[in-house]
Amino acid sequence: MACSSCSTGKDGQPRGCKNNGTCGTDGCNKLTVFDWLSNMSLPNGQKPFDCVEVRFKNSRKEFFRNSDNLTLSIGDVVATQAKSGHDVGVVTLTGELVRVQMKRKKVSPDDKTLPKVYRKATQRDIDIWQKCRDREEEIKKRSREIAIALKLEMKLSDVEFQGDGSKATFYYTAEDRVDFRQLIKDMARAFGIRIEMRQIGYRQEAQRLGGIGSCGRELCCSTWLTDFRSVSTASARYQQLALNPQKLAGQCGKLKCCLNYELDVYLEALKDFPPSDSKLQTKKGIAFCQKADIFKETLWFSYKDEPANWHALTKDQVLEILELNKKNQKIESLEDYAADNVSEEKTTFENVVGQDSLTRFDRPKKKQRRNKKRRKSKPKASNNAK
Repeated sequence: MACSSCSTGKDGQPRGCKNNGTCGTDGCNKLTVFDWLSNMSLPNGQKPFDCVEVRFKNSRKEFFRNSDNLTLSIGDVVATQAKSGHDVGVVTLTGELVRVQMKRKKVSPDDKTLPKVYRKATQRDIDIWQKCRDREEEIKKRSREIAIALKLEMKLSDVEFQGDGSKATFYYTAEDRVDFRQLIKDMARAFGIRIEMRQIGYRQEAQRLGGIGSCGRELCCSTWLTDFRSVSTASARYQQLALNPQKLAGQCGKLKCCLNYELDVYLEALKDFPPSDSKLQTKKGIAFCQKADIFKETLWFSYKDEPANWHALTKDQVLEILELNKKNQKIESLEDYAADNVSEEKTTFENVVGQDSLTRFDRPKKKQRRNKKRRKSKPKASNNAK
């Protein structure tokens, strides 16, 4: 789905996107929707859908009405309606899939207040837009210095200019409510533009900025994830993960969204498992559950007087013992059941480096002796013929 400038070159090295986010196919942008209806024609008499999806900086997308019936395709740079002035964005979706996306995001296609597309962006519009985007990093750095000077407990994470350069939106994160009235006055005086402040959450900040996760891939929130469901520590407990905040937290500082991906499978598997607080009544004493392995369907129990001595029991064995305990029957000991689960496992080692030895560099090199070949003297042929 990537455009031609994102593919590999002749030498096999990746070229990288040289269009600065305005690719023709929109394949290398965030949260891209593939238009699988692009090659299909509409039925006779049906008019094309008059709304388009336009992408602005990062993952911000909005819907606009094409009231002038402009011929738009994916990748076109258009000038759109804004609260004051106009904005410039890239068309990311057209046709009937826009209707599906609007229904998914709960936007009514019959809404008369829907903003409209003014025109295709001219070269002058694109020049102003590109000039404004080049100023964003400098203004973001300067605005952070102003916020630090005012001793405001907030973090300015991103700046987005409007297409005509008349307004800039500053996205920030903060723990508590922040009085930024003086900040707006100072920034408006320093930059000469209208300022809008918008508070976002830490997950939304990671979505806008992007990055690489601990799995080695791009963040889910910046590529395909659109809804942020709450993640609790119970998700880690059900999956028997260590409650280590450094490992469970993502780049946003919150619990990783991927903890919810396999949670339903774990909950389904735990339905047949005995409770973690189960107690087994034996003649030797009461046994408590110490650990459970969902994949191997194995539970480890230990006596109250011997907490360091664990006995491995299968799930079916534990359920059988619990049924006997309900009938006021006690088993002899856990050892009788654990003895059936002992299996000798032979550890086999493989040579993962081929024929080479791992200690081949530790041995001193031997001097190579050149074997001199002895030349055997051949008998000369006698010219004297008898």
